[in-house]
Amino acid sequence: MTSAPLAARLNVPSGPLFFPVTAYGPGGSVDLDAYRTHVRRGVEAGAAAVFACCGTGEFHALTPEEFEACVRVAVEAAEGRVPVVAGAGYGTALAVRYARLAEAAGADGLLAMPPYLVVAGQEGLLRHYREVAAATALPVVVYQRDNAVFTPETVVELARTDGIIGLKDGLGDLDLMQRVISAVRSEVPGDFLYFNGLPTAEQTQLAYRALGVTLYSSAVFCFAPELALAFHQALRSGDDATVRKLLDGFFRPFVELRARGRGYAVALVKAGVRLRGLDVGEVRPPLHEPTEDHVKQLAELIERGYALLEEAK
Repeated sequence: MTSAPLAARLNVPSGPLFFPVTAYGPGGSVDLDAYRTHVRRGVEAGAAAVFACCGTGEFHALTPEEFEACVRVAVEAAEGRVPVVAGAGYGTALAVRYARLAEAAGADGLLAMPPYLVVAGQEGLLRHYREVAAATALPVVVYQRDNAVFTPETVVELARTDGIIGLKDGLGDLDLMQRVISAVRSEVPGDFLYFNGLPTAEQTQLAYRALGVTLYSSAVFCFAPELALAFHQALRSGDDATVRKLLDGFFRPFVELRARGRGYAVALVKAGVRLRGLDVGEVRPPLHEPTEDHVKQLAELIERGYALLEEAK
């Protein structure tokens, strides 16, 4: 854990937010050495933060013991250079347990994911996230997606809650996001953080940026950090030509390939990490591996993406 407040460290992102995959060995158990290497390489490549054991990291597939071990290794690998945020989810009791495990492992913050299975009303959702926030001293980012979708009024109440510092949006309803941002800005003093959390967020970041949302998760950073960084830097500097070139030549084709299989938002990313030379194993059930042809297409796409970077030099 680092001493600087998480919100201040994330407010002006120096690079993409890194959501590492979780590495498994040949027998299917967590491979902490490979995971340490993966996280360390991402930090050294220029990630602004590490979000350990979240969606891309197969939070759903980890036991509490595996989760705590991975978060601890991520903290060790980051060495305080960037903050480490850990996932927390399921029902309220388990989300609180994972939050406390993350705190014990040295995490700097929490990404509170949607509750398991239930479709709850706004009052119940608000109570759930307030209990998670109260369980530790860690600042919390709430993840909106699937069965956890909030009205602007609820986000105002979340923003008023001690310990909750931001909202990550995995829904993609820009009208709702604009109303949320406006409501919080009008009702709650201070800065509340917003994140674009859609899969392959680069594809939609131009639209989110127009709303003032500069933070976004990058799954591509896991296996092609140079491409993710080049896109991030082009966005920050207003280099529209590079943004368009990378969107048209790499990110859009990658999104289209990702859409060809369920669970590819994780499985295809993990295949990409293996293609780049680090054996992080396969995904755990109920996810499944990409087809051989899709992995071949991914390899060709990665090669094309790096060729675009060479052309831009």
